[in-house]
Amino acid sequence: MSYSLSFLIITIVLFFSLATPWMLERIIPALLVLIWAIRLGGYLLYRIIAIGKDSRFDDRRDKFFAFLRFWVLQAVSVWIIMLPLTIYLTSESVAPFGFTQWIGYSLFLIGFFIEFAADIQKFRFKNNQENAGRWVDTGFWKYSRHPNYFGEILLWWGLFMGITPILSGWNWLVVLGPLYITLLLLFVSGIPLLEKSAKKKFGNNPEYVSYRDSTSILIPLPKKK
Repeated sequence: MSYSLSFLIITIVLFFSLATPWMLERIIPALLVLIWAIRLGGYLLYRIIAIGKDSRFDDRRDKFFAFLRFWVLQAVSVWIIMLPLTIYLTSESVAPFGFTQWIGYSLFLIGFFIEFAADIQKFRFKNNQENAGRWVDTGFWKYSRHPNYFGEILLWWGLFMGITPILSGWNWLVVLGPLYITLLLLFVSGIPLLEKSAKKKFGNNPEYVSYRDSTSILIPLPKKK
């Protein structure tokens, strides 16, 4: 939950540090990130209350360096992912709304919806006793093994696209924000860990193997034959 809270605080501080914050061009991207952070934080809090713990810390609570590494990675991640919005809100340039912003912020909203819906679908599935010992394969999860991550990646690329009209020179390096979250989820702390866990739990189940082999790993797509 501290992850989403960090985005919330940084966005508010950056927004109100502006000399002229109340401009639609600045309000919209800041508001999008705030809504995303509040939604994610609220979901994680509700999940912790319902389950009684945050399982992400099960193998770290008693290991100081593993616990420290988690928080350092989280702090670095927030800083890098926030680069596009940070540069935009601290820039003196404000581009009038145009095609690029409409497309970018629309992609953000699409990604937001996919992530939100996928999280709810997975939570309800796992908390239904009839589904005990099974993997979620309904809703978006029928067409992607990690649709929530797809939504997360899509929304940050959408935000980046929305702020590109004011970028020039070295400021284009803020592309590191969406690139970082993409690589992190694809190759480091997202999909690889969950795929390994799923294989350990269900790898001997022919139905799961069929689901895995016929379902896209990230982008929701029709089933493979």
